[in-house]
Amino acid sequence: MKRILRFDVQRCLLLLMLWHFGCPCHEAAAASAGSYLEKPDEWFRSAEGRRIADNVLSWQTPVGDWPKNGDTVSKPFNGDRSSLRGTFDNGATTGEIRLLARALRNTKDERYQQAVLKAIDHILQAQYPTGGWPQYSPPPATSYHRRITFNDGTMVRVLETLRKVATSADFDFVDQARRETAQKAFDRGIACTLKCQITVKGRLTVWCAQHDEKDLSPKPARPYELASLSGAESAGILHLLMALDDPGPEVVRAVKAGAEWFESARLTGMRQIRVSRDRVIVADTNAPPLWARFYDLETGRPLFAGRDSVPKYSLAEIEAERRSGYAWYGPWGEAVAADYAEWSRKWLKPTQTTL
Repeated sequence: MKRILRFDVQRCLLLLMLWHFGCPCHEAAAASAGSYLEKPDEWFRSAEGRRIADNVLSWQTPVGDWPKNGDTVSKPFNGDRSSLRGTFDNGATTGEIRLLARALRNTKDERYQQAVLKAIDHILQAQYPTGGWPQYSPPPATSYHRRITFNDGTMVRVLETLRKVATSADFDFVDQARRETAQKAFDRGIACTLKCQITVKGRLTVWCAQHDEKDLSPKPARPYELASLSGAESAGILHLLMALDDPGPEVVRAVKAGAEWFESARLTGMRQIRVSRDRVIVADTNAPPLWARFYDLETGRPLFAGRDSVPKYSLAEIEAERRSGYAWYGPWGEAVAADYAEWSRKWLKPTQTTL
């Protein structure tokens, strides 16, 4: 059954990650293709719109994706394109695809069409047999980048883009065979996501930021990103699942369990503040609830680590550089609760809605 996205999950992810807590990776691009998607059609036909689209086009790598953590819109790339390294991480590639699709719709420039089709094919070819995507493709043989990457909303953005390829008028230029393939890849990605949801002591919970590409088990990434239950990434996944129309019982089960976990993982009576360049947690009974970025897989306690990868259970225990350089707490559960309240009224029976 065709699944319909009810709102823009990419925009929701951006708000979740950046809303006064900063980028979790502490690396924000100066400008991004995604920031232009709200422009009206006439802007894409203007000289400025054409200039931006041409700049984006110049940054496409030979395999069809785009690099991250850089500005692909303000100026053209004038170097050796074979030196460019693309990725699906940090919003790269998906924003560029959608911008060029809008540009094509308004200008009929065939260069944009060829670039978008190449990028779509790259995404489709990068999908693992298990249904997930690595951080970039072709994936490395040994590093964490080969894992199924939910981190920073990577897989959610890929899935939303494929859904738009399959159904949006912005992608009417894509041939029917590719659109059908994109829909099938989306469905496999949703099935993979459901299988990745972690069960702890018999209870379905949420997701890790990375999962094994073969057996789907939770995996670590960088030294300070341990295998864990992820508050930030799981929020984005739940928003995607709640945006599916006519959800089957497996989606309903996943969403309900995820929302219940967020309610149980709520942290109250504390506030995160900045002292000079450091981040400090202080007691405050009037503070809004927070959620930790990571929770221990066994105990459910908030989990922290420095560059030594040693698990700690309070922010104060890790080095100052990591305290200030990463988003360890965020308001992610508030948006989950708000969307779940609306979602449950639509899709659950009254006896199913209690958290």
